[in-house]
Amino acid sequence: MPVAPENLGQNPVMADRRLLWKAVGSLSGIAAGSATRALLRALWRRTMGGDPPTNPASPSTKWSEALIWAVASGVAMAVTRLIAQRGAAEAWKASTGSYPAGLETVSP
Repeated sequence: MPVAPENLGQNPVMADRRLLWKAVGSLSGIAAGSATRALLRALWRRTMGGDPPTNPASPSTKWSEALIWAVASGVAMAVTRLIAQRGAAEAWKASTGSYPAGLETVSP
């Protein structure tokens, strides 16, 4: 089985744990993103009385609606992604005893 360049020199168990963490982190982000998008659409329908813009860049979409949708969805998705990744990291630590490799590193 070929070894990815970033995993050269590592023991196979560590490489497997990195790959597993990538899958866990990605899946939690996808699930959280899907739920957030559904919630955003429901909130839009309730507050604005119609469907959110399917293409905010379209000239037929009002600027106000395009900007509100862009800001709301951008902030909601970023916060959701952070919460999902942190939650997945805590679950990982609870089951393995340590955070995933590289997660404890803080950049200045």
